[in-house]
Amino acid sequence: MPEDTALRLLAGALPHLQASFRHLPAQAGPAPAIDAMAAVLGLVAERMADNYPYFHPLYAGQMLKPPHPLAHAAYALAMAINPNNHALDGGRASSRMEVEAVREIARMFGWTDHLGHLTSGGTFANLEALWIAGQLAPGKRIVASEQAHYTHGRISAVLGLPFTSVSTDPAGRMDVTALESLVRKGDVGTVVVTLGTTATGAVDPLHKVLALRRAYPFRVHLDAAYGGYFTLVSTLGEEAARAFACVAQADSIVVDPHKHGLQPYGCGCILFRDPAVGRFYKHDSPYTYFTSDELHLGEISLECSRAGAAAVALWATQRLLPLISDGEFANGLRSSREAAMLLHEKICADGRFLSPFPPELDILVWAVRAGTVAASSRLAQEIFTAAARVDLHLALAQLPSRFFPSGSWPEQDQQSSVTCLRSVLMKPEHLDWLDAIWGRLSQVTGEVLAMPSTGHAGVTVA
Repeated sequence: MPEDTALRLLAGALPHLQASFRHLPAQAGPAPAIDAMAAVLGLVAERMADNYPYFHPLYAGQMLKPPHPLAHAAYALAMAINPNNHALDGGRASSRMEVEAVREIARMFGWTDHLGHLTSGGTFANLEALWIAGQLAPGKRIVASEQAHYTHGRISAVLGLPFTSVSTDPAGRMDVTALESLVRKGDVGTVVVTLGTTATGAVDPLHKVLALRRAYPFRVHLDAAYGGYFTLVSTLGEEAARAFACVAQADSIVVDPHKHGLQPYGCGCILFRDPAVGRFYKHDSPYTYFTSDELHLGEISLECSRAGAAAVALWATQRLLPLISDGEFANGLRSSREAAMLLHEKICADGRFLSPFPPELDILVWAVRAGTVAASSRLAQEIFTAAARVDLHLALAQLPSRFFPSGSWPEQDQQSSVTCLRSVLMKPEHLDWLDAIWGRLSQVTGEVLAMPSTGHAGVTVA
């Protein structure tokens, strides 16, 4: 497990930090109850064993990527201080490290002037983006694709803003024609463009949305919580590449370092292109912001207490792995996408499966070939369960059956949803493990289809 490396790093660095405070008087107090704490920690280890092996390449299900060992170690080292990045007197060093780390993320998107900070995750980061949108265009509608994350509708309700979903094209991307029919009405304040939808990794056509913005006044917010770091990758497909090429023209961006950024949970990031939106955050706190005339991060954040350790871990990781297109970090993203493309090729060549479209990033979905949507959905669930028994952990996703080629299902099934198998190949190691993943998937699929109850005995690879 990668934690072994993190522990070695921590053991080497912790004495240096402790030495900085040795001038303080010794603390008197009872000796720590090491035996009792060890016993409880043993129970914790037992309980935590009831988890999937998220760190292993055979875990290819949800968006769970192991933090870099340096991020583990830096986070734990910072916890010896336990800083709070709300105010400088609670996290002096870690607040400055947050400002530097966020500046690097903004530069990755092509911004030099910006306002931004870390958050507890993408949901809160998107909340801040839509809150600012509501301040700038009170009462105006928020619009997002029907494949966008469900929290945009929920956040809009919390903020008291109307929300509308926009239909998608057959590749799961926002339908710009449908969007234009909405923005033409004049009541849309913000269009949420998703760069990497949760279910399929689809990339909304940002370039086309920006073209609409020239004709109709609205803000463009990028929910790039999952896919934002792929701006460093030059091997994307044509449509995705065109979208990522104009990221800098958005008004606000959310990206999650705790997804592709190799960070522990929770670490999200919100960025605004116009630093002047900071005026909406302005508030008076005479008991908090008294130690420095420098900007306190609580003055540009809706959240108050925030883990300074998250900023320290992110700063350290970006120092080791700079956010540059030809660096080791970007190469890891390229490996993930290559793994997804290769697995998609194998799926398309196998007559037992149906693929709706190739992956745009490193997420892919596929269905099991069957006579009806109901039968296909049942088989996907059985394969998902059987794969876990051989330590291959996939995921499931409900997708509109219309995403699949005409003739995949009987006509009466075209308006229903089909349960698909889904794989997130976000670990660079997935590329080296692809044969092992495919071998297990092919094996359990054959076993499931050979069961008399499926009615698929004798199905062979095309």
